[in-house]
Amino acid sequence: MAAETSFWKTKTLAQMNQREWESLCDGCGRCCLQKLLDDETEEVFYTRVICRYLDKDRRCGCYETRHIKVPECVWLKPEDVEQFHWLPATCSYRLIAEGKELPDWHPLVSGRRDSLVDAGIAVTCQQLVKDDEVPEDDWQEHIIQWVEQ
Repeated sequence: MAAETSFWKTKTLAQMNQREWESLCDGCGRCCLQKLLDDETEEVFYTRVICRYLDKDRRCGCYETRHIKVPECVWLKPEDVEQFHWLPATCSYRLIAEGKELPDWHPLVSGRRDSLVDAGIAVTCQQLVKDDEVPEDDWQEHIIQWVEQ
């Protein structure tokens, strides 16, 4: 990739325009997995339970209205960067916030949208169940142990 297109190396999250901000998302879908929080340790556990609106291409089927259809859907904003600890360690927003490089499989680096599938990062590499198919009380039975890349 040309240096002029590597905006994530020269700008903070707060300095990025909307197009740049949105392009940071690698499309893995991990943030669309239901998560459980240990109240004592504040550790976040990801489950195989996925938002019912995420499609097979790891895109939100109601992106523009997601906060109406799913009020608990988290809206990532630069001003909330201090709270990004719950995002997976592979998440671009978290990596940039922590001053780290984007991995080679990130679409902005590789130039390929599906390079994260090849790397095993995408949620579609897991056996998933939609959140409207599993009672919330049973989510703990679907915890995923990620092998971070």
